[in-house]
Amino acid sequence: MHGEYKVPGGKLVVADVDVVDGLLRDPRISGDFFLEPDEALERMNHILDGLPAGLDAKAIGARVEAGLPRHTVMLGITAEAVGIAVRRAVTRASDWRDHDWRLIHEPPQEPALHMALDQVLAEEVGAGRRPPTLRVWEWASPAVVIGSFQSLRNEVDAEAAERHGVNVVRRISGGGAMFIEPGNTITYSLYAPETLVAGMSFAESYAFLDDWVLGALGELGIRAWYQPLNDITSDQGKIAGAAQKRLAAGAVLHHVTMAYDIDAEKMLQVLRIGREKISDKGIASAVKRVDPLRRQTGLAREDIIDRMIKHFRARYGLAEGHVTEDELRLAHKYVGDKFDTPEWTARVP
Repeated sequence: MHGEYKVPGGKLVVADVDVVDGLLRDPRISGDFFLEPDEALERMNHILDGLPAGLDAKAIGARVEAGLPRHTVMLGITAEAVGIAVRRAVTRASDWRDHDWRLIHEPPQEPALHMALDQVLAEEVGAGRRPPTLRVWEWASPAVVIGSFQSLRNEVDAEAAERHGVNVVRRISGGGAMFIEPGNTITYSLYAPETLVAGMSFAESYAFLDDWVLGALGELGIRAWYQPLNDITSDQGKIAGAAQKRLAAGAVLHHVTMAYDIDAEKMLQVLRIGREKISDKGIASAVKRVDPLRRQTGLAREDIIDRMIKHFRARYGLAEGHVTEDELRLAHKYVGDKFDTPEWTARVP
């Protein structure tokens, strides 16, 4: 069994291992990481040999860390990363380049339709009717997107939202609220089979699925990293937030909203929780815009998106695609039946 894991911001770890009578046998760890002393690699393989194949990545990593020589130095690799690579081997995980990725980047859509498309496209990938897909969103109107489990009244000032013409919609994934203005955010979704994140916990898969974005931002001159659980940040502050949903159909939906140039004053009027987060910082009246991508790159939003897509294509392969008529028809049905209804939007009042 063969498994690979690219440590976010680090190196590739590869595990080749057999499973005999429920135990790991003849493990071979390799990769482009740095490890001192040399004999630590042999010791690592010895520790893994005979471990129960059902151990999760954290437990495997703990065994590895406890058994390595005291002064072992690991660069670009962690003991838990070894555990993830082993789990991906045992679960026969797929790699990014095992899939024929498609790109969807279409004209602006209304917020409720975006919510519906996320569910439809994830279900189609899970059913095997659509190849894994990267979708870049374009927004037709301002919106607040709240997480699946958030309280509507606690998160959103309904009067301010109506005054500013902001649509309030609820997505199927958890996480926090997003304030959207057309042209001022970059939002994308990944729809992939669960095999891509096999052997990983939710927390581990967040950074794994967005490692390509860190690479793209690096090419734009931004030194960015993943801040657990679900933020992409830089030394100049938060850039993006991610959310994820694993569907029973066998697919993972992972979506991210990045701040290009947000009207922070308006955002704080519409989002109640935003007021609380900065109320003790004394900066509410001073903050007018949140513009990390525009300020740090000096590029137009469209140029940043184009560079991100090119980076993904060079790294994993990416062919042009589109939403099919059947998918769009089903998405509109989901809008009417679910995403544009008070029952869904206020399901947590």
